[in-house]
Amino acid sequence: MKTAYKVLLVWMVFISPDVRCQPGGSDQLFGEGIAAKRFYASAVDNDNVVWFLTEAGIVSFNGRDWLLHDQTPGFSGIDLKDVDYGGSEDRHELWFAGPDGATVIVTPFNSASEVITYSPDNSRLNGRNVLAVAVSNMGMRWFGTDKGISAFEGRNWLINNYTDIYPDDFFQYYPLTTLATTNSGDTLYAGTLGGGVTRFYKNEVDAVSGASEYAVWGPILIPSDTVNSLYIARDGTQWIGTNKGVARHTGKNTLEGWAIFDSKAGLADDNVQAINSDTKGNLYFGTKNGLSVFDGINLTTYRIENGLASNNILTIAVDKNNIVWLGTDNGVTCIKNGEFIRYR
Repeated sequence: MKTAYKVLLVWMVFISPDVRCQPGGSDQLFGEGIAAKRFYASAVDNDNVVWFLTEAGIVSFNGRDWLLHDQTPGFSGIDLKDVDYGGSEDRHELWFAGPDGATVIVTPFNSASEVITYSPDNSRLNGRNVLAVAVSNMGMRWFGTDKGISAFEGRNWLINNYTDIYPDDFFQYYPLTTLATTNSGDTLYAGTLGGGVTRFYKNEVDAVSGASEYAVWGPILIPSDTVNSLYIARDGTQWIGTNKGVARHTGKNTLEGWAIFDSKAGLADDNVQAINSDTKGNLYFGTKNGLSVFDGINLTTYRIENGLASNNILTIAVDKNNIVWLGTDNGVTCIKNGEFIRYR
């Protein structure tokens, strides 16, 4: 087994001028009938509506009203694993990953919305239990199941052609945890529990092929093979959140362009559960013990005393107005023009 060589990048920690701390924040309430505390997955649609998965079901916020979507026939929204949004000029889709398959709803979402659930019974989806979903605006939808990766483009399911790199039992030993796709949608990064990050791509014959994996036996600079979160920046930089810190990979050469961020370098906590960025280039790392913001040079950390609803951040969304939404195990915090607002 090869040895992974790890280098620690030490960063000075200052307050970022773009994300100012408003001590204590301010509190607001959710709408009536929303008895939810745990907000664990999120997405933003073309109308700038923020969507959350909660223990009470699907919750949305349109800038004015919080709504619990529990009136759609045949779709309770309970026990879902992930949500993502993809839209074009004439079609806007919310995709949900759940134990019964992959469900799509064309927005606007209301009690009359058409609901379609894909499973191995009516599609090429290779597993009924869908754990994660990633959708690109170019029409590619990727699904991570308990049996591997499936992809759907336009109205066609792609065939799988990756077992030479990832055999069928790979995902039994290393369950999928999170997915992220490039802007074009033709390359997928999949995080696993114990197997690092695996890469897939759409090849020229409309099939899903295996590319390579990022794992500590690389040798590459990934702090752990337990991957909780992934984020692909506009320039293609890959940010990998693990239970032992964050790895950053730039370029296309697997063995080059790696850097590590962890608590010794100023990260709030090594267990990184969510990653996202705003249009100014700030990176947001949601951890089990606070939020860290990276402006490209400095790391700044925020916790409950600075205005967070909870230090345990489970998901991060950034809307079209550059407002940052933090889903936690105790409600939601939004960061707007440097002000922290808590919803509970």
